[in-house]
Amino acid sequence: MKIHHLNCGSMAKIEGTYAQAAPAHTVNHCLLVETADELVLVETGLGLANVRDPEGTLEADWVRFAQPVLDEQETAVRQIERLGYSAGDVGHILLTHLDVDHSGGLPDFPEAKVHVHAAELDAALAESAAGRYRPAHWAHGPKWVSYNPEPGDEWFGFTAAVPVGLGPDFRLVPLRGHTPGHMGVAVRQDDRWLLHCGDAYYYHRELDLPPQPHPVLDILQQSAEFDRDLRLGTQARLRELTRTHPEQITLFNAHDPWDLQHHQNGSPAMH
Repeated sequence: MKIHHLNCGSMAKIEGTYAQAAPAHTVNHCLLVETADELVLVETGLGLANVRDPEGTLEADWVRFAQPVLDEQETAVRQIERLGYSAGDVGHILLTHLDVDHSGGLPDFPEAKVHVHAAELDAALAESAAGRYRPAHWAHGPKWVSYNPEPGDEWFGFTAAVPVGLGPDFRLVPLRGHTPGHMGVAVRQDDRWLLHCGDAYYYHRELDLPPQPHPVLDILQQSAEFDRDLRLGTQARLRELTRTHPEQITLFNAHDPWDLQHHQNGSPAMH
């Protein structure tokens, strides 16, 4: 199994907080997993429709706030094509949640099964959620596969980690707080797990003790939180996870550009 770390949509540029972290565009960190049978995409970032009609699919206020670069070559489908595959080769998409910058590429993969927390799907499809979510991203009618995690499937102390029917190397791990049904996506490669934490935290130094949030990203995550207590509790559990299982699990989040750079270079981000 081969795993690619992709940036599927650069956004606003931010400063680092230490010398080794040069200013960089925030990213939409996605994974492309080549299995023996098909491709599995973890997150979709921004898609072709977003690039071609940003105000119609992303809304003008979000575009002004997030400052997306909107480069078609950064979309997941174009990166997959450059690897010699096609959109139809993606059999499954695993999503941490359905916020605009995580689900924008869904229409580019209409045949894929889309795995998501049931509470997240309900919130996104509800009329009252129109301010946070973008109905244009699922107007094509995705092949949803939704989950209601319950205690029973243990994964490194998390008691409701859901198998997704793709074999033992994939799990969905509830990481509540950012949205109603936010989940992490765990993928095992050889003897090590990668845990895509989505927006459970925004900056790799938040996993330090004491935590060192990024001044800009921290404002963003606080403004976007669904439940503050759940979010902070999730972050505490993730910090513990990095200390109890450092040789077995690597954590990263969705938007930290320095995290992505280090993973693409073959090493975890500095802390």
